[in-house]
Amino acid sequence: MTTVINLDGQRVLITGAGGNIGAGIARCFAAAGAEVIAHYHRSASTTQALAEEIGATTAQADLTNPAQRQAMLDRVGRIDVLVNNAAVQTVRPLKETTTEEWNAIVDTNLNAVFALTQAAVTTMKRGAVITIASIEGTHPAEGHAAYATTKAAVIMHTKAAALEYGRLGIRCNAVSPGLIGREGIEEQWPEGVARWHAAAPLHRLGTPEDVGNACVFLASPLAEWITGQNLVVDGGVSTHPTW
Repeated sequence: MTTVINLDGQRVLITGAGGNIGAGIARCFAAAGAEVIAHYHRSASTTQALAEEIGATTAQADLTNPAQRQAMLDRVGRIDVLVNNAAVQTVRPLKETTTEEWNAIVDTNLNAVFALTQAAVTTMKRGAVITIASIEGTHPAEGHAAYATTKAAVIMHTKAAALEYGRLGIRCNAVSPGLIGREGIEEQWPEGVARWHAAAPLHRLGTPEDVGNACVFLASPLAEWITGQNLVVDGGVSTHPTW
């Protein structure tokens, strides 16, 4: 990555860095020479192991808690890139979803993205905000109504933020991954993985680094005239007809 993009001197805050996709994003930014701040909420041990692996620092906060969120930003100080990656997903039919479950997903996946973006841009002199959305933001799956709704919302939030923050030299883009591989997924969901392989033109699941490389590109000078966009990283599965 460093032979193509050099982000030396750039400070990058990645939320939810202890998770599968978050760790892949963090590794890609570190490989590009950026200074990585790896946020976590509860995954202290995995995030610390990641930080030791890539030479990052860690920052803990419940992003739905305004006081904790601001305290984290105060500790972190100036950043050049914010990657809104932290998210939660509950698989539940819409008719069975409680208000409490709905609100919990919205608070993390949407409200925290709004609040953190709004606060973080005050520390930026130019810079980039990248929000991890999902192909479910435009094509929902059964049982994923709350999650898909929040991902559709953050895609529009990205466009609105790009419109208003562009005059400050801050670019805002989204990345929408498809199905990303993780340990044990083939055993846990064999029929779903098989359907994905059959539908995706590139015939494989994505990797966390596929998402991370897209984020690094959008944060780099190579994308300095790109803002308000949703970059789909799904192996081409969105091209597959569903009728």
